[in-house]
Amino acid sequence: QVQLVESGGGLVQAGGSLRLSCTASSRTFGIYGMGWFRQAPEKEREFVGAIARTSGMIDYEDSVKGRFAISRDNAKSTVYLQMNSLEPEDTAIYFCAADTTDWTIPRSSPAEYEYWGQGTQVTVSA
Repeated sequence: QVQLVESGGGLVQAGGSLRLSCTASSRTFGIYGMGWFRQAPEKEREFVGAIARTSGMIDYEDSVKGRFAISRDNAKSTVYLQMNSLEPEDTAIYFCAADTTDWTIPRSSPAEYEYWGQGTQVTVSA
């Protein structure tokens, strides 16, 4: 069992930046593929980005490409989501997720992930 804890959310003006962190309780963090998802009120949970476990390949949802960046620090059991040029449409609860499957290509479906954090709120004002 792995616990994931997100942090770094908050209120920011449009054009601003935030960095989200997701720290895992597992000492074998390096075995997990990691993903970020978000869910706005009355909307489905949607893919933001993910990083594969071994290949290190990263993929992003089209609307965040060029603005968001995922990185991981296995020594700290932490994955990051750097969000720049934020827009009001980015307002949502952001979740990190983990799975032990060794994908070559990052997975974008929530169903592919076994473990989830509790989420952190990101609010972008116009």
